[in-house]
Amino acid sequence: MEPRVIYEDRDFLAIDKPAGLLVHGIANRPSSRAELTTGHSKSQMANGERTLVDWLLARYPEIAKVGDDLKTRPGIVHRLDRDTSGIILIARNQKYFEYLKHLFQTRAIKKTYRALVRGIVMPKKGIIEKEIKIKSGTIKRTVFRGRSEKAAVTEYQVLKYLDGFSWVEVSPLTGRTHQIRVHLASIGHPVVGDKLYGPKKPREVRLPNINRQILHAYSLEFSPAPGKRIKLAANLPEDMKIALRAGFR
Repeated sequence: MEPRVIYEDRDFLAIDKPAGLLVHGIANRPSSRAELTTGHSKSQMANGERTLVDWLLARYPEIAKVGDDLKTRPGIVHRLDRDTSGIILIARNQKYFEYLKHLFQTRAIKKTYRALVRGIVMPKKGIIEKEIKIKSGTIKRTVFRGRSEKAAVTEYQVLKYLDGFSWVEVSPLTGRTHQIRVHLASIGHPVVGDKLYGPKKPREVRLPNINRQILHAYSLEFSPAPGKRIKLAANLPEDMKIALRAGFR
């Protein structure tokens, strides 16, 4: 499935990234420590496979000179996991790259995700505030014992209950690697299809077409320029629509 342009102007792009597509590869073969830092495992590295950056460079060659890692992540201000679908912003010039980077660092961009999780989430609305650490010797994050701990806060709200599942809207107030997946798993409600943070031997999922974590970056709301406000959204992909329709029967 191809990426889709949601919005573009002279300064930035908003792209709807399909699940299964890496945002960027890794230059050369990284050390284990580098893999842990970026959140990529050896099986996730591009190794010649096409990435979102490849797609972007073919259509917007100006981004080759934008960013703080021109060799690997030109134009990339933030990222989504391979199997997370949805909206991602791309800077088209260095000045706007720095502007967007500042917005993310100061939490001035409201990020909203939609996720299908296991179990009936109660209460229907809440805040998860747990430090996230790296589990020693792995790329896995944890709220339990580990190293390099960082504060993390996630808001959630249940949109609808299914038969044994909950359809939730989630807003990470911080930007930690795997934050939503780790936090939801920590309260006993892992994202459906999450092989890293879900149950090792999950019971059979009754929803069809599930072959990845059902997590979607739904919208971003921010000020593209002083005095202006914009909200951009990516429609749910077909696999999530099918799963939800089945669950509501």
